[in-house]
Amino acid sequence: MATLKARKIRDMSKKDREEKLKELKLELAKSKANSAKGSKTNTKEIKKIIARILTLNKSENKAEELKNK
Repeated sequence: MATLKARKIRDMSKKDREEKLKELKLELAKSKANSAKGSKTNTKEIKKIIARILTLNKSENKAEELKNK
């Protein structure tokens, strides 16, 4: 899995980010299951990307709230 930088996430539409978030959460669950079997995984990287997406979503929501006031 390639890392997803904040710049690319910002360029995505809100719908694309939600789809990517669902996909990453599913991939995280799969990698956790595989790590129990002893295979090497990249759970740390997946968690970082999920955190980036959630952070950018939250900052956009706050900006919209301030704009609407």
